[in-house]
Amino acid sequence: MDDRFNTAAGWVLFAGIVALGSSIVSGMYFHAGSSELPEGVEPGYFVQGEETGAGEDAGPDLGTLLASADAAAGEAVFAKCTACHTIEQGGANGIGPNLYGVFGSAIGSHAAGFAYSSALKEKGGQWDWESMNAWLESPRGFASGTKMSFAGLSKPEDRANVMEYMATFGGAPAKPAPAAPEVETEEVAGQAPGAGPGPVEGAQAGEAEAAGAVSADQPVPGANAATNTGGATKVD
Repeated sequence: MDDRFNTAAGWVLFAGIVALGSSIVSGMYFHAGSSELPEGVEPGYFVQGEETGAGEDAGPDLGTLLASADAAAGEAVFAKCTACHTIEQGGANGIGPNLYGVFGSAIGSHAAGFAYSSALKEKGGQWDWESMNAWLESPRGFASGTKMSFAGLSKPEDRANVMEYMATFGGAPAKPAPAAPEVETEEVAGQAPGAGPGPVEGAQAGEAEAAGAVSADQPVPGANAATNTGGATKVD
């Protein structure tokens, strides 16, 4: 009884050793835990994901957005800015500077006595529609290192409305004109001059066209027809 038990236990132990060795060898060959494939082995297929941002509509241009901007809607959006800014004439600086007449002023130096960040003071330029739109979209993207912690307005319509509201407090330059609509210049197939069959009006006819210019409905002289009408006699 003990011999058979020992024999069975020995076979079980041997099978476990073989299985463990096979696992180690297969793991080494197939690079278990690694994204690399064994040499000479190619994947069966790739799943190609959709590229992010490909084919996305950029939306209306800034001039088009501003042409339909609503100051009242902008005032509602600007309410979230009032925690840091005042905009009325003579308003005090808060966490952020007073914004009365900020349009058209130099970037980073509009409000007297306010401690602008060096990132904004060194930006240069003026607050026009384009720069203000970029600032409202992402302050940190516009001036890396700015002290302003506001994340920005992601919707172009919200930015246009806020700027329209801010413009009512003076200083706004002329708005950019809406982009002209694209005009299709491609001609429909078969509609272009010379694309279809037949002569083109105003163009000189070629030899082939000249040869076929005689209509099939025109009379053709018969074999017994007189060629000289001066001495011809009537033929019944």
